Amino acid sequence: MSRATLYHYFPNKRDLYVAIFKRASHRSLARANSDRQLPLAEQLATGLETYIQYFGEHPFEAITVNRGALSDDPAIQAIITEELSVVGQRLIDTLVAEGRLRDATEIAVEGWLAFVRAACVKWVQSQKISRSDLTVMCLRAFGCALGYSTKQFL
Repeated sequence: MSRATLYHYFPNKRDLYVAIFKRASHRSLARANSDRQLPLAEQLATGLETYIQYFGEHPFEAITVNRGALSDDPAIQAIITEELSVVGQRLIDTLVAEGRLRDATEIAVEGWLAFVRAACVKWVQSQKISRSDLTVMCLRAFGCALGYSTKQFL
């Protein structure tokens, strides 16, 4: 694709990056949409592994939208908010269906999702632990945030 064609559809680099990130976010959500018939632990592990894999495969994008020049952009923040909202709502609905109280669950899930995102960005920047260790850490944090035995998610 020529530069002229590219700028015909996207007036500047920012709009191009926003479009790329939005598409990537939608693909990530589609891949992480696990079978709701599976036990929660399996759904959670599968979704988390997919999310971490995405960060590992796209480190530049992960750092740029979370800590770089685009991190304060309202359009980027709206995409991140939408993504976290969709994932959070899936988890909350599953947990409430299991008998958890909605208000407390919403707070715990939102906090856990913020933790996961921050941990993934730090992991991409440092690579000081393995992907497997990061997954286990995030699963343990989920168990702690919601009062589960951590063994349920490992």
